Order: sequence, then structure tokens, then C-alpha cells
Amino acid sequence: MFENMTEQQARDQILDLVSEYCDRYHKKKEYREGDRIPYASRVYDREEMRNLVDSSLEFWLTSGRYTDAFERGLAEFLDVKYCSLVNSGSSANLCAFMALTSPLLGERRICRGDEVITVAAGFPTTVAPIIQYGAVPVFVDVTIPEYNIDVSRLEQALSGKTKAVMIAHTLGNPFDLEAVRGFCREHELWLVEDNCDALGSEYYIDGAWRHTGTIGDIGTSSFYPPHHMTMGEGGAVYTNNALLNRIIRSFRDWGRDCMCAPGQDGLCGHRFDRQYGELPLGYDHKYVYSHLGYNLKATDMQAAIGCAQLKKMPGFVEKRRRNFALLSEGLQDIGGKAELPRESENTRPSWFGFCITCRDSISRSDVVAYLEEHGVQTRMLFAGNLTKHPCFDGMRATGDGYRVAGDLKNTDRIMEKTFWIGVYPGMTEDMLQYMIKTIKKAFEIYG
Repeated sequence: MFENMTEQQARDQILDLVSEYCDRYHKKKEYREGDRIPYASRVYDREEMRNLVDSSLEFWLTSGRYTDAFERGLAEFLDVKYCSLVNSGSSANLCAFMALTSPLLGERRICRGDEVITVAAGFPTTVAPIIQYGAVPVFVDVTIPEYNIDVSRLEQALSGKTKAVMIAHTLGNPFDLEAVRGFCREHELWLVEDNCDALGSEYYIDGAWRHTGTIGDIGTSSFYPPHHMTMGEGGAVYTNNALLNRIIRSFRDWGRDCMCAPGQDGLCGHRFDRQYGELPLGYDHKYVYSHLGYNLKATDMQAAIGCAQLKKMPGFVEKRRRNFALLSEGLQDIGGKAELPRESENTRPSWFGFCITCRDSISRSDVVAYLEEHGVQTRMLFAGNLTKHPCFDGMRATGDGYRVAGDLKNTDRIMEKTFWIGVYPGMTEDMLQYMIKTIKKAFEIYG
């Protein structure tokens, strides 16, 4: 088949066949009323599949040219200086938090027993790295219907041990960055923005629109299939701080001191002539470890998919906003029976989902069961109240390992009464109209 062809000609022919294969066998079927409507789904075409196969033909497998291209591309999209690709959003949060424990940060480093302000109404991997390291999460309540941190509780949560605030932008709706950043600056605290559900969201601050994830000290993203863009698995950590970037890269890459890319040697020009710790003079810098790190890198095949997805991000964001607006308009009639989500002030959200909180007289279980039976997939607002989960049983019993500032009244209400539906860019207007009709019917029956 490849006789008399150069390698590039053979590759081009393979990729052309891949394009034809994708167009023929991966074409999304037309929606018909009654088909199940997922809360999220991958949106892709031949370009992602071509990139994936192109990368696999090189068989480099680990981080390579596509990784470099993706890190540059995401940094440009976000207008941030440094970006590091990792293997998941959870790893991104782990890497972001662990960076703040580095001895290179001096007195500002987070040590075991120090406190980090966060919320319990979210996804567990925003909080897990704090506990796993031995720091103490301090939970504050959230507001409804924004579903973000109640900034009036920040001062109450503050103590002499507080070192950071680490919270997520809930379902794409940015939290009050003006207030949280101001609080962090006043008290010299680190701010980590978990941006995993909000890629493409914007906040107006300092006289300009800026992407969420770039306003604090470190931002994180997830590229798991339901998210704003996908690599299958994957995540990113980004910052404008050169020292934090160096530390993030170290924790991602086994904890090593060396900044060379895979397969690269001698970037610093001092591979064999320096003293590190109590190692012999001239010990190979590629095997010097300044942190107790991990291997959190993604593969170049994942990055190849991400490069194609990144080109589609502006369109994805626009469709998410359009879908959210259609649901908001169509569901106004249930306002007396449920609270609909509200966009935070000074924001342009890139919505991940559409949250609905049932009034006290209405059973969420009944509404959700009706929707699921009629083909509309639903999700809880992640953990609801993380402190109520089995993973907290031991800490609840002893009273150690975390603390709560004030009460978690709204968090508990979310746990009992809130669910959400999707707004992903592959949704058609027919799908959205069916969802609106079905939700209204559910509240008519059970309201």
C-alpha cells in the first residue's frame, strides 16, 4: 500500500482515511423526542481524531510537540504566562496545592496544621489535597442561587493559621473574585482558583475582562469528557508567577529540580558542575530532587486531542451561554416552585450546568426520578455537603481534621434540594425545548 511513498505521504494517506472514517462512523445521530439527553457529552470531529492518530504514529507517547503546542495555546487563550499540562483536573488541584507547600516559598509556605478556607458544597478533589497533606480545610457556607462562597463569612473563617483560600467557580458561575482576592491580599494569603468547571468564564476586574483561573495565584482546569473541552483525561495548572511555575513543574515531574523536557539534556548548562544538598559535587542535575513529587504528566496523544478542542473553545463557550439563556427563559414559569440559577455580578459565565433548587414543599427525589424516567439526565451538585460523606466519618467522630466557620445552612439545603441539568454545546434547540417541557411537567405534578 505504501510502496514508493515517503513517510510523510504515507502518513497523509492514513490521516485522510481517518477523516473519512470519522465522518462516516462517528457522525452524531439526529435527536428524536424521547431519546435520552445526557447532562454532558463529547463534541468533536475529524480534526481531533486526525491529531490523535498523527500523534500515535510518532509513538513518542509521553509529553512532546503536541504538549508544547497545547500549553502555549491554552496560555494564549487565557492570557496567562505559564501553563503545565497534567493527567487530570484532580491532579491539577493536587499539583496546585502542593506547590504552596514548597520550602522555596519561605514563611508563606503551607505547613501541616495550617488552614485553608474552602467550601463543602463542591467536588471533593478541591479539598482532598488539603487533607491528604495534613493541612486543615475551613468550610464556609455558600449563597443560593449563585452556589458560590458567601464572602461575608471570610473574616469569620480567618485565624492565625490561615495560609490560603482554595475554591471552585461553581458550574461555570464565577465566585466574587473582587472580594476574595481583596481578602487574600489584605491577609497575605494564597488564592487557588479551581477553574475545572468554568473554562472560558470571565470576570470584570481592574478595569478589564479577565478569564477566571488567572486572577488568583494559581488556576486549574479539567479535560475529563463532560467538561468544557476534553482530552478523555487531562488537566492543566496555570499561573503568572515564575517561581510558582517552577515549583508546579517540579511537583508534576517527580519532584525533580531539573526543568529539561522529556528527552532533553542540559537546558540549564550546569548539568554536572553544581552542589545540591549533601550530594557529591557535580551530581547529575537530571536526578536531583528538590520536592517529594509525583508523575502527573499527560501523554502527547491526549494533548493532540486538546489542540483540536482548543480551537473550538470560543464556539463552545458561546453555545453554552446560549443554551443556558434558553433554559432560563423557558423555565421562568416554575419560579414559584424552584429557585433558578443567577449569574454573579461582573461576570460572563461559561456555564457548565443549570442548577435548580426545589422549594421546601417539593421533593427533589420525585422531580429527579420523573426527569430520569423521561430521558433527562440529572446530577447532584457534586458532594452537596462534603462533610456528611463517609470519607469524613473518622474526622467527624474525633472532631479533628477540619473545622466549620459558622453554619452550613445553604450547603445542607443544596444537599437536600438541588440538582442540575446540562448545557453542553452539542445540545440542539429540540433537546432544550424537550427538557424545558419535561421539567415544567415534573414541577406541575409534584409542586
